[in-house]
Amino acid sequence: NGLRNMKFYKNLYLSDRYKKKKEELIRKMKEGRYPLSAYVLVLIPDGENQLEFYQTSLLYQGYLRTDDLFVVGMAESYMDAMYLIEDITKEVYTKTGTADIRSFIKVQDMEITENK
Repeated sequence: NGLRNMKFYKNLYLSDRYKKKKEELIRKMKEGRYPLSAYVLVLIPDGENQLEFYQTSLLYQGYLRTDDLFVVGMAESYMDAMYLIEDITKEVYTKTGTADIRSFIKVQDMEITENK
């Protein structure tokens, strides 16, 4: 079971309803208890796409290998997932002048890990 290996970005992006429940959401997700109507935003390790998002019901169905997932965000609806991706893109562009989300998140995650 790869659930325990699912990784979460330290600065996890969350839609409004989930912001106060971050630790609880991560714990439940690692236990394999996914919010049914939620969406996870996942960083893609390579290729043209940088982010993808999936409805959590796909995790129950075994459609996705959870040990391969690096979750960078969670949203409560499809539209919230779209807005969250827009927010992430704007933040990365504002801070770096590029839309290289993958590099930005990897650098941020390494800096956080090293500063612990």
